[in-house]
Amino acid sequence: MRLRFNQLKASLDETLAPVYLITGDEPLQVMLAADAVRAAARARDYQERLILDVEAGFDWAALREAATSLSLFAQRRLLDLRMPGKPGAAGAPALTDYARQPPPDTVLLVQCARLDKAAANTTWVKALERAGVMVQVWPLAARETRQWIQARLIEKGLKVSPDALSLLAERGQGNLLAANQEIEKLSLLYGDTRAREPLSVAEILVDVADSARFNVFELAETALAGHGAQAARILQRLIAEDVKPALVLWSLSDRVRALAAISGLISQGASVDRATAGINPSRRIPMLKMAYKRKTAAAWTAWLRRCARIDRMIKGQEPGNPWDELLVLTMSLCGQPLFDIANERIR
Repeated sequence: MRLRFNQLKASLDETLAPVYLITGDEPLQVMLAADAVRAAARARDYQERLILDVEAGFDWAALREAATSLSLFAQRRLLDLRMPGKPGAAGAPALTDYARQPPPDTVLLVQCARLDKAAANTTWVKALERAGVMVQVWPLAARETRQWIQARLIEKGLKVSPDALSLLAERGQGNLLAANQEIEKLSLLYGDTRAREPLSVAEILVDVADSARFNVFELAETALAGHGAQAARILQRLIAEDVKPALVLWSLSDRVRALAAISGLISQGASVDRATAGINPSRRIPMLKMAYKRKTAAAWTAWLRRCARIDRMIKGQEPGNPWDELLVLTMSLCGQPLFDIANERIR
């Protein structure tokens, strides 16, 4: 069965197919479609997830072994297969054979780049489509982009003026990932207070501009790299530029969440490569591999709880200075206690 992206949720609510093929060149929609399949599988008690990254030299026998081996952890499994392109001479028959007789209590999720018309009619694609569901993701037209952004704003409890919606749609055309990040920023800033009063163009221009005001990503990457003094200086600059603390927390807590997940998987016996598979963007993986060692899995989980506490401080729900806490969090990510930089001049 072949579905469009906007038809997938209704299909998943009704039933879970044994095979899903998600293909396209719009990264956010591909990611959301794959997330929807994973969520539907979890809701149906598919407790184990095995990630298979198809890279140079990949042994396609691993797919057959994963399909036929007995799980030590759960009765139901999700096989998450990720291909950068086509499966090649060895992969095509492996996928075709799998689709002919999918194993019970197993869901195969295949993600790959956009397939042209010829590739979409190959034997392996047809076999996967017959066995389950194929979702082709296409870039949205201008009108569809506007509708998508409006729907996401509603989900976040935000209202914007018609002109502000047009501005967001113009910025997001052809890059839904960037548009989604801007909506997340607006949600952090206004989600609790602006559900009734529409945001204006002026507010959008100020709050989602690509400028030094939002150099929170530089702060998070510097902290992951372990450069404590430099990270502290960046934080000081963000404070001076009146950047909202919610944005700083959003960026830092995203890294803490990733580190907690990686450490948790490794503590359960997963390899470092397996634990970091699927992280986007992939350029973060080397720094995450280095940073997770700075604390135990339990400690990273504790820091996630502390991030929630900082969030309550920012919202005025708990006493405390969020900027002080963000400095402590930054130094913790760096793996350096505060006294390590106490004698440095921070400016």
